[in-house]
Amino acid sequence: MSKLILAVPSKGRLQENVQAFFGRAGLNFVQSGGARDYRGAIADVPDVEVAYLSASDIAGQIASGAAHLGVTGEDLIRETIPDAEARVKLLLPLGFGYANVVVAVPKAWIDVSSMADLDDVAEDMRRRHGRRLRVATKYVNLTRGFFAWKKASDTRAAGGVSNYRIVESVGATEGAPAAGSADIIVDITTTGATLSANGLKVLDDGIMLKSQAQLVASLGADWSEEARNAVRTILTRIAAEARARGVREVRALIDTRVERLIVELGARFDARAPFGPPQPGQPLTLHAPKRAVFDLVGALSAAGAGSITVSTLEDVFEPSPPLVEELFRSLV
Repeated sequence: MSKLILAVPSKGRLQENVQAFFGRAGLNFVQSGGARDYRGAIADVPDVEVAYLSASDIAGQIASGAAHLGVTGEDLIRETIPDAEARVKLLLPLGFGYANVVVAVPKAWIDVSSMADLDDVAEDMRRRHGRRLRVATKYVNLTRGFFAWKKASDTRAAGGVSNYRIVESVGATEGAPAAGSADIIVDITTTGATLSANGLKVLDDGIMLKSQAQLVASLGADWSEEARNAVRTILTRIAAEARARGVREVRALIDTRVERLIVELGARFDARAPFGPPQPGQPLTLHAPKRAVFDLVGALSAAGAGSITVSTLEDVFEPSPPLVEELFRSLV
């Protein structure tokens, strides 16, 4: 396998968001066979094959090394790949596809608001009824890991449940308690409205994972020279677009000694002079975080600057983007 395989969602809002994300970085997907074609490419970036898959299949392809790069929910990565830290690299949270994996119990359990309370319920079920707490979920691995967790306490466990069994869910998980097939559930939710409509509540400490879409790389894929060159191009463009969104370019004519001023403004506002000190008569150019722009303008004015302009940028390319370097360090 020489080409870089990029796995992206095949349908829905997630696919639209992914295409928009890559498009902002000048990485435009091309499907020669039309929208029904499950293979594509990236315009003007050679040695890349785009594979359109379901979100759950993407996690599996990344885990196996069949895909080099992919976009899917962190919940699916954590569930599908128990040893995720050793097999994949989470490169970048993408700011969409937000959802939480939660522990939810019936609202009627008014005395149950924490994992410690749930542990008491599970123990009571075992002692009184001779059965274990039934947990309906599609997130088997995440549930087992979270339920095994214990928070240190001088008196008792403040988290963790031991007497339970998994009831694997194949349909609408939130309906399992009402149907009598489970006592509680572990499921993913965005607003909690569906849980509430089914008579369920999230435990106070029952948020197992705050998930969102992630750009993720496989550490076990065949990283050929072609694949490495392609991923460097892709990540460099993504990093340049992300950097541009986070900064503003500030230009000012100023007569004072700019070398010392650049150092001072860098320390106070994290402002950088990407082209160094200006030649006499030329404006000083600074790149600064958006949140610091107005304070930076005030500092420049106080230092005697004349006209000051602030501009947005389309891309800011850096010599060694951290996004690229972190992946290549992981591949060594």
